[in-house]
Amino acid sequence: MKKLLIGCMAAIAALIALSGCDQDKVLYNGSSYLMFSDTLYTYAVQETNEIFKVPVSATKSVDYDRTFAVEVIDRESNAVEGKHYKILSNTVTIKAGEMSTNVEVQGIYKNIGITDSLGFALQLVIPETEQWSMYGSETKVVMQKVCPFDIKNFTGFCKVTSTYLSSDYYPKKVDLRLITSDIVEGKENTIAIHGLYFDGYDTEISFNRDDVLEPLVEMEKDQVCATTGEAFNTIHGDGKLRISQPTAYTSFYSTNENFVFQYATLSVNNKDGSLYGVVGTFINIIEWISKAEAEKLKEQGY
Repeated sequence: MKKLLIGCMAAIAALIALSGCDQDKVLYNGSSYLMFSDTLYTYAVQETNEIFKVPVSATKSVDYDRTFAVEVIDRESNAVEGKHYKILSNTVTIKAGEMSTNVEVQGIYKNIGITDSLGFALQLVIPETEQWSMYGSETKVVMQKVCPFDIKNFTGFCKVTSTYLSSDYYPKKVDLRLITSDIVEGKENTIAIHGLYFDGYDTEISFNRDDVLEPLVEMEKDQVCATTGEAFNTIHGDGKLRISQPTAYTSFYSTNENFVFQYATLSVNNKDGSLYGVVGTFINIIEWISKAEAEKLKEQGY
């Protein structure tokens, strides 16, 4: 991507500039080009309809304002301008002495579905002499609808399907479990899932709210989720089956559809706290459902 290349170029230039006290700074002295700062952007469209900015860069500054148009490339877009988004101005200006500006866009939250995959392509309308053939004059913007986060949506009845529950490791070998969850008081954005695999054990997970485009699930390691007697019909190690979330895989949640997709590693420790053995890493999908849906599952024996 352009950002990485430009970053590398900047780093190399900085090293050259620092290599000798008597050397002059290395500056770009080629032609003046205009371009989007990157070839792909992803933005969250939220209920508040915030304005997001698509950056445009120049390779050098000049002593006059540069105003140019921006147009949508319809054949490369499936989002509809005026319905799914609006461009606040089809012309932008890089002011004299500056090297950047932004195309301001506003997503239209109410017209985007929770499972929609929408995007559009933009093109700078500039003379060929100001187009750098290496990068071109286009970019693509992907819009992702993000519903507001409400931890209450992750409480109450939920159903869990898991590669552990359907594996030979699980004594009952079922296709799903009907369970419940509650907010953990005193812990921010944390819930306790009751009986994830076996009755009588709580598993706490937290929702990372730092980046709405990266809704990550976090969990403290080595939480007890069963005894080895319940899981394997015999005692192993310290007799406790523990659950942790591996860092090698990404576990996440969805505010659009109220579910958690989680990787979970099951293990057993020795009595001295050292590792006795790893059962395996499994996938959990936890979906929150209505009371009516829960009653139907109960009628089916879950």
